[in-house]
Amino acid sequence: MATVTNAGPSAGMSAEGGKVNMAFVAAIVAVATIGGFMFGYDSGVINGTQEGLESAFNLSALGTGLNVGAILLGCAFGAFIAGRLADVMGRRTVMMIAAVLFIISAIGTGAADNSIVFIIFRIIGGLGVGAASVLSPVYISEVTPANIRGRLSSVQQIMIITGLTGAFVANYVLAHTAGSSTAPLWLDLPAWRWMFWMQVIPAGIFLLTLLIIPESPRFLVVKGRDAEAAAVLDRLFGAGQGKRKVDEIRSSLASDHHKPKLSDLLDPTTRKIRAIVWTGIMIAVFQQLVGINIVFYYGSVLWQSVGFSEDDALKINILSGSLSILACLATIGLVDKVGRKPLLLIGSIGMAITLGILTYCFSTATMAGGQLQLSDQVGLLALIAANAYVIFFNMSWGPIMWVLLGEMFPNQFRGSALAVAGFAQWIANFAISVSFPAMAAGLGLAVTYGFYAVSALISFFLVRFMVRETAGRELEDMEG
Repeated sequence: MATVTNAGPSAGMSAEGGKVNMAFVAAIVAVATIGGFMFGYDSGVINGTQEGLESAFNLSALGTGLNVGAILLGCAFGAFIAGRLADVMGRRTVMMIAAVLFIISAIGTGAADNSIVFIIFRIIGGLGVGAASVLSPVYISEVTPANIRGRLSSVQQIMIITGLTGAFVANYVLAHTAGSSTAPLWLDLPAWRWMFWMQVIPAGIFLLTLLIIPESPRFLVVKGRDAEAAAVLDRLFGAGQGKRKVDEIRSSLASDHHKPKLSDLLDPTTRKIRAIVWTGIMIAVFQQLVGINIVFYYGSVLWQSVGFSEDDALKINILSGSLSILACLATIGLVDKVGRKPLLLIGSIGMAITLGILTYCFSTATMAGGQLQLSDQVGLLALIAANAYVIFFNMSWGPIMWVLLGEMFPNQFRGSALAVAGFAQWIANFAISVSFPAMAAGLGLAVTYGFYAVSALISFFLVRFMVRETAGRELEDMEG
């Protein structure tokens, strides 16, 4: 397997020798990736609240799936709308709108008194998550040097997992303090409601810090605001570099330069969807078909269903989140040296194997007292395989998909392509998440996880034959 070596300049230098302002770049990345944290937190907070939701709203298995998955419909439309709005209003402005939506959703879901109201506010939160999911990585890719772009873009996944883990920790602490997720806590309100209200804190920080970072210089060039773009680029890449970079960006745009639109995704000759767009869609969809969000959305319920206590299940969630962060840190050290494609291939094989082991483990489960039970040995094997699966995902498909989607498309239609790929990703997420309770109950966990294992195997061939390496290439060099 070929590797990609970093033959470019050192991390502190631009490709042409100008000195990169790494402090400024780091500050921008730190703020932008708070969107990833909110993405993770808003997605993960539901894990540990299902018992409270089922009790408060008298939900069936399908009802639980709809309440859990409602956010994903918002995510799909949020990603699609944000990708288009970002081409009109700017990356930073739309991220600020997303931050406001996070705050509204956090307050509303915690206060909901019925399932319909809860679903509405989860969809509102989903609009923010969808927007952050596509705009944070593309914003980062548009303000960072090519030779370290993969590393810095991978921070997005670390923040997503940090947000998930933060939600798991908060849920555990609140449930442990109250006695359970349904027991009363402060103001005599159940702990599960406080799990949602805790989101207001990071969402407020996200909104305030977005005020201190600049707009994407590539967006500014598209809008004809060359002087502003040059000023931002001078701060990023060194004095005197701004005008040269503006010229490069402008020359990379279509010769018949026009405002970005969805029709740019069609090949001008055949009028069919461009192959690069199909590749982005397939990568986005298969990131979900391997079932990763079942671990993060239903982990607590899953582990309780095979014999673990609620307290232990919540601790397992924290362990999975911590391992995910470590895996993402490994990716940061490898992504610009090894390349995107080799890491995806390794991840696909690793996930296929570990999901296959989980399929075997669940096939041996027996029923006791209306609940599935695994033997001690098989239960330990399942726990090890599940966490190995999480490691493989988060060293490959977790961060690399977002890195690729943020950089693989040409400037002219990057926003539109992100809108379509992001929409597809969240629709796949919704389908997998909502179907899980019914599939697990009707088909069994073995068949359900067998489907995820087959999807992981297929993803290997998808990457092998469709994905082109992007490591070390300038965004202006990406071809459609």
